[in-house]
Amino acid sequence: MTPESYQQIESIVLNVSLVGLFVLLGLAIHDVLKKNNVPLIGRVVAYGVLGLGAAGFVAKGIIQLFYGASGVS
Repeated sequence: MTPESYQQIESIVLNVSLVGLFVLLGLAIHDVLKKNNVPLIGRVVAYGVLGLGAAGFVAKGIIQLFYGASGVS
């Protein structure tokens, strides 16, 4: 197996792991908010923070794709 193959496999596993992590975080936050009867504004803030974190990772991936396509390493 070539080093490029290893790099691509590592990239895929990292992305899948991050998606799984954010899903588990979302489920944990949902459970805590539900059990503690948090008001709507608290739920919006909690989910907003989780969403912004996920959006940051998505933006990082998109930036890496553009840099990789343009030859910047």
